[in-house]
Amino acid sequence: MRLPTPLIAAAFAICATAALADPAQWVREWPQTDFTRTTIAFDEVIAGGPPKDGIPAIWAPAHLPAAQETRLDDREPVLTYDPPDAPARAYPIRYLMWHEIVNDVVEGLPIAVTYCPLCNSAMVFDARVDGVRHSFGVSGKLRHSDMIMYDRETKSWWQQAVGKGVVGAHAGAVLTQLPGWMESWAEFRDRNPDGLVMDQPDWRRAYGSNPYVGYDSAARPFLYRGEDPPHGIHPLARVVRVGDRAWTFARLRAAGEIREAGVVLNWAPGQASALDSRTIADGRDVGTVRVRDAEGRDLPHDIPFAFAFHAFFPDGVWMLGD
Repeated sequence: MRLPTPLIAAAFAICATAALADPAQWVREWPQTDFTRTTIAFDEVIAGGPPKDGIPAIWAPAHLPAAQETRLDDREPVLTYDPPDAPARAYPIRYLMWHEIVNDVVEGLPIAVTYCPLCNSAMVFDARVDGVRHSFGVSGKLRHSDMIMYDRETKSWWQQAVGKGVVGAHAGAVLTQLPGWMESWAEFRDRNPDGLVMDQPDWRRAYGSNPYVGYDSAARPFLYRGEDPPHGIHPLARVVRVGDRAWTFARLRAAGEIREAGVVLNWAPGQASALDSRTIADGRDVGTVRVRDAEGRDLPHDIPFAFAFHAFFPDGVWMLGD
């Protein structure tokens, strides 16, 4: 697995970083963050390598009509947000891989489009807190190998995998997750000929390449110190999380469709893994999952690795079909 140089350095420093999990050390970088308010143990937080904003979030992205986009391969994954009264929008993972957060506004609604490569966690949140718009950046900190975001307004820290405030003025607050899903660019484009796609950001990055080559075939998650998932499930196996329930990709892929607990899950081939080959478009086929209720309405969900589900939902329900 080839990882960015800052992350390699962080791996060697993991023990030292854990020892420095002390708010007194963080205050210099985060003078406006209220470290007296927290919902987590500070020794669970480690440095991911890049500093605060070292992975630059995107503010006010530009969009193109889907018909005008020529850079994306048909198999490349995008994170889709389909609002009820506006054209659907696609956020290519080739950009989220390098920026992790996109702050956007759709028909007056501020949203945070997020992706953590180390957990494969991709979610869209309503970016309002108590009715007030917030904007989010990348803190450079990890917990259970998942990105800790921060808001620019109060400098509170937020756990991306669950959308919860964990440190600062908003500790304990929860962002509303919106229905969004990962699918191939071809699927989005063919279904939404009048849709919009995020344009390439004006940054010098190797867009279209994967800096985490072979990650989702690795033996262990990167910068993760927790226990493995139960039932012999591989830590880096993909699962479909709906609330506190998880279905394995392996089970869903074999069945094609599963109807359980008021949820309808469908799997279809055609989407490349973003965390496999050096070029994202060449990644092996992991397929696309759609998650709906019994009436056919899209449900908020996530497709994290199994270790992340277990870390953030230790009492979660594994839907194994036994």
